[in-house]
Amino acid sequence: MSATAENPPAPAAAAAAVATAVVAASVEDRVTARVISDDPLFRKIPVALRFAPAEPLAVRIVFPAGLSPEGTENEWVFPRALLEAGLQAPTGTGDVRVWPCGRVQAVVEFHSPEGVAVIQFDIAALRRFLRRTNAAVTRQA
Repeated sequence: MSATAENPPAPAAAAAAVATAVVAASVEDRVTARVISDDPLFRKIPVALRFAPAEPLAVRIVFPAGLSPEGTENEWVFPRALLEAGLQAPTGTGDVRVWPCGRVQAVVEFHSPEGVAVIQFDIAALRRFLRRTNAAVTRQA
C-alpha cells in the first residue's frame, strides 16, 4: 500500500526515508595517493575522500589503519574551500596546506605534533570529488 494524503506514512518510515536521502547524498571516493619523502621511491597508498551533507563546508581525507602507529584510520577534516583553492594556488597556514604541483598533481601537507606528512594526489581525482560534493550540496538545497 502506498502512502497518500489520507494514509500518511508511519513516522518510522518517514524517518527511514530521510536517513536514506542523507546517506544517498554522502560522497566517498577511493583514490591512490603518493607519500612524498626523502626516499627516491615514492610509496602509493589508498586514501578515502569523504563528504557528508551534515557538514557541507568540510571534507575528510582518511588514511588506512596500516599507516598509523596505533593501527587505526587517520582522518583529517578541513574546509572544502581550502581544497578547492589549493588546486589553483598555494593555500593554508595551519594544519593542512594545499598547492598545485604542475598541471596534473596537487600536494596536501598535513602538520601534527608527531610530524609532517606530504601527500601527492592527481588533480583530476580531487576535482572529480569536489564536483560530486558540489552536486550533493546543490541537491540538499
